Amino acid sequence: MYPEHTHRPPAVRAVEVHQPPPLPPAVAYPAPVVPVQPGAVPAVASIVLPDGRLVTGYAIDHARPEPVAAKPAVSRTAVNVALGGVGFLAVCGGLLLLTSFIAALTAFITQLITLAAVIFGGWIAVQVLSASGHREGTTVNIRKAVIKRNHFHG
Repeated sequence: MYPEHTHRPPAVRAVEVHQPPPLPPAVAYPAPVVPVQPGAVPAVASIVLPDGRLVTGYAIDHARPEPVAAKPAVSRTAVNVALGGVGFLAVCGGLLLLTSFIAALTAFITQLITLAAVIFGGWIAVQVLSASGHREGTTVNIRKAVIKRNHFHG
């Protein structure tokens, strides 16, 4: 069913391999240390603790961040337009839900009317078929009917 495997020598191709030259190792030079002199000699502060000990040290002035530029105020018109757009989207969504609700309610009422018609029609059919379904037929008193028709009283 399958052909016999025949041994074929692999095709010889000229393959040229390119290797990038190695990178020289990175030499890390230490950064020069530059002594920074403070602009002024800090003041020495002494604090007396409640238990009577005296603590002396330099007062450190913390770096204060630069004040952030004041944001421009948003105009009232832009706020009103944005709120109007949000309100419009809410109304559109509400109307979409309202129309879906009305369609579902209409379908439900139609099904109720159809169910009532089927039940009432079945009841009518049972009444008609049960009245004419007797084997002995309808009994009519002919004598009384004739007397009433001829205006005889007896």
